[in-house]
Amino acid sequence: MVPRSSAACQTPAWRQDLLEAYRDADDLLAKLCLTRREIPDLDCDPPVLRMLVPRGFADLMKPRDPHDPLLRQVLPLASERCRIAGFSQDPVDDESANRGDGLLRKYEGRALMLVTGACAIHCRYCFRRHFPYSALGAAGPRTSAALARIAADRQITELILSGGDPLMVDDQPLAELVERLEGIAHLKGLRIHSRLPVVLPRRVTRDLCDLLGASRFKVLVVIHANHPDELGGAAETALLRLRGAGVHLLNQSVLLRGINDTAEILRALSERLFDCGTLPYYLHQLDPVEGAAHFEVSDAYALQLMHALRSQVPGYLVPRLVREIPGADSKIPLLG
Repeated sequence: MVPRSSAACQTPAWRQDLLEAYRDADDLLAKLCLTRREIPDLDCDPPVLRMLVPRGFADLMKPRDPHDPLLRQVLPLASERCRIAGFSQDPVDDESANRGDGLLRKYEGRALMLVTGACAIHCRYCFRRHFPYSALGAAGPRTSAALARIAADRQITELILSGGDPLMVDDQPLAELVERLEGIAHLKGLRIHSRLPVVLPRRVTRDLCDLLGASRFKVLVVIHANHPDELGGAAETALLRLRGAGVHLLNQSVLLRGINDTAEILRALSERLFDCGTLPYYLHQLDPVEGAAHFEVSDAYALQLMHALRSQVPGYLVPRLVREIPGADSKIPLLG
């Protein structure tokens, strides 16, 4: 448990960073010395997923570059309003996997808990951009009910904390959740999927590291970085702090047109991740979520990229190219 102290009454630095995040596209463009004229497809009032970009992440963007790969991940465009055949609001069929109380069961031995619907950044390709988080109900009763379901199902040996982003939960309630999970004897592994160490690095507090390092679980944190430019000095410090606490680090990326769809960028990403104590894990083909079709890369081209990448880096720096298919009993590797 993380002890309570007078500091608990103060706003954590990372929450202050979040309060100061960009929520208006014109403000972000002004910071980058850009105008609407340079981004004719800009949508300043998106009907789904309002813009949210931490200032530290924006600081990593290149000024005067309307095609900056970090900017293009977060800037809402009018093309998101297009309805494209094969793209849906629930592309991975979370609805069928939902066992109630925010607990999803898709794969043998594992369950995924939607801890919160909140994120620190709104990625335009997010596969849960249409997820009905408001229908989950209040966090306290929902968490207790989900924990009861886990305790009653001895087939669950690993729990994945997801969302939203589970690290949007403050240290103290997160410590209480981990303590309750540790009390379920048949749980052997805890995995946390989070983008915050990358986009809001000050979230990796000393208390968080102490909590994860002291757990009876061998905690695995799976981060999400798509481009080497995302991994600035602050993110590197945060990730190495987690590694120093004994946390295992993996990265999963999404293959995105115009963002990371060259072998050179993927190589630089893998090498930068290794500098940060993190191994490449998955490179996902885009989940066909409504509003993200402009990011799609063909399977044929994705396989060409992987062939080129394998020739440039050692095997441990080559992520597995996969796709999630509703109803499948695992992620499906794309081989060629």
